[in-house]
Amino acid sequence: MIKIVYKGEMDPRSFKDSLGETIIGLLESDPDVVYLDADLMRCIGTGPYSLENPDRAIECGVAEANMVGVSSGMAAAGFKPICHSFGTFASRRCYDQAFLSAGYAGNDITIIGSDPGVCAGYNGGTHMPFEDMALYTALPGCTVIDITDSAMLEDLLKKSVEHKGVKYIRVGRKNNAKVYESGSTFEFGKSVELRAGSDVTLIACGIMVHEALQAAEALAKEGIQARVIDMFTVKPLDEEAVIKAAKETGAIVTCENHNKIGGLTSAVASCLAHKYPAILEHVAVEDEFGEVGPQDYLQKRFGLTAPHVVEKAKKAIGRKG
Repeated sequence: MIKIVYKGEMDPRSFKDSLGETIIGLLESDPDVVYLDADLMRCIGTGPYSLENPDRAIECGVAEANMVGVSSGMAAAGFKPICHSFGTFASRRCYDQAFLSAGYAGNDITIIGSDPGVCAGYNGGTHMPFEDMALYTALPGCTVIDITDSAMLEDLLKKSVEHKGVKYIRVGRKNNAKVYESGSTFEFGKSVELRAGSDVTLIACGIMVHEALQAAEALAKEGIQARVIDMFTVKPLDEEAVIKAAKETGAIVTCENHNKIGGLTSAVASCLAHKYPAILEHVAVEDEFGEVGPQDYLQKRFGLTAPHVVEKAKKAIGRKG
């Protein structure tokens, strides 16, 4: 059951709080779940628990590749590992281990990459992954999720420990807009249509769902009806929803807090190219590195705002002729 409660307001619960509570809840309810971190437990609220339960919440230190290797070994022994680091370190720094020790070896692990893209804010370009989804979508059999709000995080994190393969969960640590009511349930490989529309479709994931919904409101004031789809599973993509949108609106704008190459834009473009050609525009990071700054500045700097979505939506509609 999914209940949409979006009103443009921020979720009172931060992702950090939801992460800590959900991970600890899984550890307490399932003796096979183990949690591993790379010196960032205090950043997602699991630090106090790990001090009392060091055998269930394992501090691996600043050694992300080793963390994923240990997680893979524990999976081979029958455990259900969840491991976490900032997105840039949970992807680039440990990719070989995720690819070989987990994916290739058939070990089921859940990897959380926090503060993806511009969410890294003042941590700057060294901590700002615009390429993490591209890496994990290239890993055979990997499930790649870009979380929308805390209700989705709680549900999909719980389901991830039972889901086969490598799971990469991309999520911030601060507050995001509240879109779903707590207790809503989601399905890997499916999307959610948040708003109906016949002129253009805005397919978004992560923090860009809020921007897409704001853009749809602005477009409606100009008589343009924009459909909004939350494509929280980037891999496997909900191709049925993409094709339906292409047939019914003829113009699509992808919206993501990621490089335009290898993430949502590439997945949607591939689907359209192979199955149902349609007009496609994108709101995403271009071929650039990150930089230091507050998130609102960074979203403007890299063109990840509702006004940019409006601009691209009008461009896509204009291309329909």
